[in-house]
Amino acid sequence: MPKLRVVVADDHPFVVIGVRAALALHETIEVVGDANGPQSLMRLLETQPCDVLVTDLTMPEGGAPAEDGLRLMRRIREAWPQIRIIVLTSLTNAGILRSIMTDGVSGVINKTGSMEELATAVRTVGCGRSYVSKSILATLAEAGSEAGEMTVVPRLSPRETEVVGLFVSGLSISEIARRLDRNVRTVSRQKRDAMLKLGVSNDPGLFAFVRAHGMA
Repeated sequence: MPKLRVVVADDHPFVVIGVRAALALHETIEVVGDANGPQSLMRLLETQPCDVLVTDLTMPEGGAPAEDGLRLMRRIREAWPQIRIIVLTSLTNAGILRSIMTDGVSGVINKTGSMEELATAVRTVGCGRSYVSKSILATLAEAGSEAGEMTVVPRLSPRETEVVGLFVSGLSISEIARRLDRNVRTVSRQKRDAMLKLGVSNDPGLFAFVRAHGMA
């Protein structure tokens, strides 16, 4: 029986090392390559055949913002429809998780889970089935969601979109207010209203949501 060929992609070297070490314990799985960002991943997939891709969702890479998040997943599925994709993530936002699961990936597992679970996920999707971590299913259940439910990104007002875009680009609330010639309190309220619509409660969650959905 041929081994499942796996490519690993993550911008944190220790994650790649851990995944490689965990999968190396299984005779039916072979890691055939790894990448540390969207561009290097695309180059690797062009030359290295594989059956399963284990990848982080967000891998910030200078000069290629459009290739990150769900856009990257979609491009890979279009170019290599035969590859089964497992997203390895630490994100806990239910909206992002629903979007991942309804966007054609084969598996979603939590980075905080055991590496043994990763091997199980690889074998499961390699057989043509889907795999979702119990912790992620629990997160969706707590949010009153079902795994198969379609996710629609909430519509922000033009001013909210403008504020969020500038904020995730690195500007502070005060800098945004000066650039847009608005009151600091107004900008702060517009950012807060946008976060409420998107279902995020803190700045890291906002950055993750925007990057995952290609809104930046």
